[in-house]
Amino acid sequence: MPNNPPILEFKSGSFSVPILVLFTDDLKAIKQQLQEKVDLAPEFFKKSPLIFDVQKLNKQGHSVDISALVDIMRQFGLLPTGIRGGNAQQNKEALELLIPVYSVHTSTTLPDTQKQKIVIPEPVADINTTATTLITRPVRSGQRIYASGDLVVLAPVSAGAEIMSEGNIHIYNTLRGRALAGVQGNADARIFCSDLQAELISIAGNYKISEAISSNVGKKSVQVYLQGHTLIIQDIV
Repeated sequence: MPNNPPILEFKSGSFSVPILVLFTDDLKAIKQQLQEKVDLAPEFFKKSPLIFDVQKLNKQGHSVDISALVDIMRQFGLLPTGIRGGNAQQNKEALELLIPVYSVHTSTTLPDTQKQKIVIPEPVADINTTATTLITRPVRSGQRIYASGDLVVLAPVSAGAEIMSEGNIHIYNTLRGRALAGVQGNADARIFCSDLQAELISIAGNYKISEAISSNVGKKSVQVYLQGHTLIIQDIV
């Protein structure tokens, strides 16, 4: 028989999505704080996939209306793509909304042979910020990479791509996408870039979009750091 071209194929993939950890069942408070977070970096949250974690909420003996919670997240442009740490009833409600159920141990990584690592952040108290994630291949549009320590990128970061780190970010190439350092609140984190053409840069929730980045520092080697609540972009001589 002649060889027919394949119609489709299932492959394992690697991805990273933010996780929203809930500590209260007060929907009004949740909505208010989400509003505050989104106001800090609207471009970051716009149409962002999101896994919401109710494990700590359940440990406190609280419950939450999953349908109402999902509605609130969608009001802010977030796209809930999974529930984690839910009980049987919560998981059932999520599945009725076509939202997958994830294990509390869910994480995704690239194969070791690719020398890259993408990790979904775990809601733990002690994080090893000494580990460094090395990315050697181009970060393409639509890709989101999260590092629990410092992040070093040796290749270009395309427009529409997003790289996030709890520590510093070093980009030894062109940055055209979004770079967010100190995402867990580390105000001492910095961004180092060989060629700044970013859509957005952020440290500890303080951000600038491309329109607010001076042309004097565009397409140059720079470092970005936080001074008070102001992002300083400085040439690297």
